Amino acid sequence: MASPRIAIYPGTFDPVTNGHLDIISRGARLVDRLIVAVAVNAGKGPLFELAERVALLEDEIAHLPADIAARIEVRPFKSLLMAFAQECGARIILRGLRAVSDFEYEFQMAGMNHRLDASVETVFLMASETHQFISSRFVKEIARLGGDVSSFVTPRVVDRMASRFAATDAGPAAADAASTLPQIAPRTPI
Repeated sequence: MASPRIAIYPGTFDPVTNGHLDIISRGARLVDRLIVAVAVNAGKGPLFELAERVALLEDEIAHLPADIAARIEVRPFKSLLMAFAQECGARIILRGLRAVSDFEYEFQMAGMNHRLDASVETVFLMASETHQFISSRFVKEIARLGGDVSSFVTPRVVDRMASRFAATDAGPAAADAASTLPQIAPRTPI
């Protein structure tokens, strides 16, 4: 009997977007088991903590059709992706491509990953036409400035983002306005 086809779809998912969910749904149809691997990636200054991002993804996956959701597992990871793939028994890394601009970065990453473990293949799925322009970074920025992100994320994610921004002390617009004020450099003694 053949080994199950296990794939990993890695990302920060901060927050999970409709584009991510599209790749997750389509990718799960291609494999026996899809592990959505949520990266720590503190360098990106996440809006949501790792545990919150895992919980958001689990909630979103629970709303997918049962036959698809049954094949998906959400797991956090802090290690090198290839080490995580070995730990999970995965032989496929699933990546979404939105535009040509994504390709160069993803091509380099696939090459590096192949050098680290040639038994793991990278498979690219093109974003659906309706999701090609969505990025978590833009969604966060639009929401932070009070814009409507309901066409980019699910209502559950909209609510979580609204709660997060409402919890900030003076509101997101005040914090952003303060950060854009010109900074006066201290004078250097002569």
